[in-house]
Amino acid sequence: MASNTESWGSRVGLVLAMAGNAVGFGNFLRFPVQAVQNGGGAFIIPYLVSFLVMGIPLLFIEWSSGRYGGKYRHHSTPFILQTMDKRWIWKYVGVFGIFSNIAIAAYYCYMESWTMSYIIHSVIGTFDGMSQGAVAGFFTNYLDVNTSTTGIPYEALVFFVLCIALNTWILSRGISSGIEKVAKIGVPLLIVFGIFLAVKGITLKAGHNGAVNDGTVGLNFLWTPDFSSLANPKVWLAAAGQIFFTLSVGMGSIQCYASYLKKKDDVALNAMSAGWMNEFVEIVLGSAIIIPIAIGYLGIDKVVELTNIGGLGLGFRTMPYLFEQWGPILSAVAGTAFFGLLFFAGITSSLAMGTPGMGFMMDEFKWTRKKSAVAFGVVVMLLGLPTIFFFSQGVFDEYDYWAGTISLVVFALLESILFAWIFGMKKGWREITSGADIKVPLFYRFVIKYITPVALLLVFFGALIRPVNDDWSQLSLRGWKLHNESIIGQLQHKGLGPNTHWFSNSFYAEASGVVDSVYRTGSKHFIRTSAVDSKGQLKSRVYQYEPLKHQLVVEENDVVMAGQAVYTGNVVNRVFYLDMARLLLLSVFLLISLLVYFAWNKRRREGRIRR
Repeated sequence: MASNTESWGSRVGLVLAMAGNAVGFGNFLRFPVQAVQNGGGAFIIPYLVSFLVMGIPLLFIEWSSGRYGGKYRHHSTPFILQTMDKRWIWKYVGVFGIFSNIAIAAYYCYMESWTMSYIIHSVIGTFDGMSQGAVAGFFTNYLDVNTSTTGIPYEALVFFVLCIALNTWILSRGISSGIEKVAKIGVPLLIVFGIFLAVKGITLKAGHNGAVNDGTVGLNFLWTPDFSSLANPKVWLAAAGQIFFTLSVGMGSIQCYASYLKKKDDVALNAMSAGWMNEFVEIVLGSAIIIPIAIGYLGIDKVVELTNIGGLGLGFRTMPYLFEQWGPILSAVAGTAFFGLLFFAGITSSLAMGTPGMGFMMDEFKWTRKKSAVAFGVVVMLLGLPTIFFFSQGVFDEYDYWAGTISLVVFALLESILFAWIFGMKKGWREITSGADIKVPLFYRFVIKYITPVALLLVFFGALIRPVNDDWSQLSLRGWKLHNESIIGQLQHKGLGPNTHWFSNSFYAEASGVVDSVYRTGSKHFIRTSAVDSKGQLKSRVYQYEPLKHQLVVEENDVVMAGQAVYTGNVVNRVFYLDMARLLLLSVFLLISLLVYFAWNKRRREGRIRR
């Protein structure tokens, strides 16, 4: 029988592992885009407010509750939460802490595998001489498992399996010999790579190597404040969402890491150290790489257009082309550094995602660490396959929305209520301050009890009822139109237009426009329609079709109206894949809940239920 009695080898290793858990793709790909889209320099105000009233309190809550559960040899959230209140409901709330990590790892490891591939392509010079369009097309081809960019069949799948295998092997090595060692190597290298690229970005000079602007133009653009944005609730919701995304709170991985602390080990200073290290990486390094370099070569208007695609549009579709402007040797170094830092940011986070589920199986069913690591790897690989094969159908984004966004907010809200109001702030504050190497401001006792739960409620209800165009003035007792990305809007499949059936004999245009292109990329065929919206901006829709299965009923330059047939044949609509992804995620959640029930019954039979 396995005994889960591991511990951290050093305090430095613990802090670096916790920081590595927090530092991820969001620091370098998501944060600068969020800042550009939400008021530039003004965005830092709601961002820091969110960090102070939600980020730090949740770090205190998760570190201290994890150490508290660890006293009773619990290393996963279902039973960590039940040590804080014996009522049955809390162990099922704790299921979020296992579910989120497994579901996020399923698509996160896929992203991580992209960085592995791009490091190799940067070193061997794949992007040499490519145009910007060719580099963007390369990423599109890479995501198509039927197209190989290296001659390796199913290249994206191969790198995904390699990535899973690497994570599994490291996790099988243990806390101090595996995760901690990777953090001690990966986090410092990540920072070194980031500093190198930030210096290169900031010191860009217009007229050198094809740059049209100085690097400082990008920084000025990013941090020039638009204070009018502070009156928009959308900006505050975006800032709060970024805090969840960047700190990895509301997941359960922090509690798991903290459960391996000793009884009197500090949690207050460690939580602050890991949190502020993440903020340094995000605000200082994350903002000084992508935006300054992109604006330096492409100009502000083009970068604003690309930010509408998101961080992936800049990171994978654009940055390799920009690095090529520095010459073959420096471009290889820069590409290796950029995708290397993304790789280390990714793997230190994905390793943290493996620990809650593994801790649960080791604690409750006495599995060995190796057996638990292999099980985690197999489950994540199987759950991740739909994100690879049906990426273009929205499965990847569906996982990210429900597991990587909504699940985190729900769990954070419930754990904050448990900690402050049921476990109680008297005991909770004692857990936070016990063994603390700093004096925690008494102000945070009030914040954790009152402000943090209210802020989390506002974030949840803001996401639930988000109005169309983020126009909160629409809210009234008579109702309002919901945003496509609101929780209710997502459940109702808003934005999918007329293609609401799983299967159909025709595919209908989702918006009116002109067919401006019928084209092929790799093995995939597309139709693009474009129209000018009410703000005078050109908006495009791209529809994929299969010539062997579908018959086009439109041609280039045809005007199509919303709801008009674009092609006919055996059509499987996107809504089918979205619903299947949701059912799969729900099945995983229910399966984990069932395992928790079995584990609880096992504990009861063995007389191990804590009264």
